[in-house]
Amino acid sequence: LINSNYSSLLTSWRLSIAHVPQNIFLLNATIAENIALGVPLNKIDFKRVKKAADQACITKFIMQTKNGFLTKTGERGINLSGGQLQRIGIARALYKKAKILVFDEATSALDKQTEEAIINSLDDMDKSITLLFISHRYSSLENCDRIIEIKNGRVDYQGSFESFRKKSK
Repeated sequence: LINSNYSSLLTSWRLSIAHVPQNIFLLNATIAENIALGVPLNKIDFKRVKKAADQACITKFIMQTKNGFLTKTGERGINLSGGQLQRIGIARALYKKAKILVFDEATSALDKQTEEAIINSLDDMDKSITLLFISHRYSSLENCDRIIEIKNGRVDYQGSFESFRKKSK
């Protein structure tokens, strides 16, 4: 049996983490509902949704749609491009205000300029937030304090981005 303290601790730990996978799941709902996933439309903090969308560099696109944040995404985001899906996923993680953000190939469908804008936006965030980037694209790791490369299930490298880049050439 799991005692209540352990269960409470596990729940607290889960709530402190937000994960942005490479493939984002979207509901057939509004953009705002997909960013504030799990929050009823009438309880969504739209100021927070907009801030998260700004940080994820998706606000301009949203405001160009017919209904803005109330635009329906379609089943699994059928009405959106891969890059738009990923940016909504990033906005979702930022809306959650988690202390640990895990980006698992979360910018793989973005062009270099958009990826750079999002990473610069994240770089301006509260330094008490831990960002973990899992990526095959070196450019998304440039602002990281520490790089850990894993090969064949083992840590192959640990250090700065500069040292990593030199090692990888």
